[in-house]
Amino acid sequence: MGAIKKTNAAKYVPARVRVRLTVGQQVRNVRELQEMTQAELAESSGVPQPTISSIEADRVAIGVERAEKLARALRVHPAVLLWPNGWDARVETKRAG
Repeated sequence: MGAIKKTNAAKYVPARVRVRLTVGQQVRNVRELQEMTQAELAESSGVPQPTISSIEADRVAIGVERAEKLARALRVHPAVLLWPNGWDARVETKRAG
């Protein structure tokens, strides 16, 4: 076998986000992927169905406590719901600076 070449990491660039999702859209996407209705999610999370509807419509902020309850019921990490487009420390550092 021949020697394995080292790849040049500089020629690779991170993937770009093609679609930006809101928190509400992400909650709905994850819920639908789990094949749950809003009523089923409400029952398993303890978050009232009208509140889930308002979150999915981006009329109500999810908040950390609700995100934790919904994430537990949906079997995902709360960050999946809170930051649907990922979290970039470089961007947040610039904002805070």
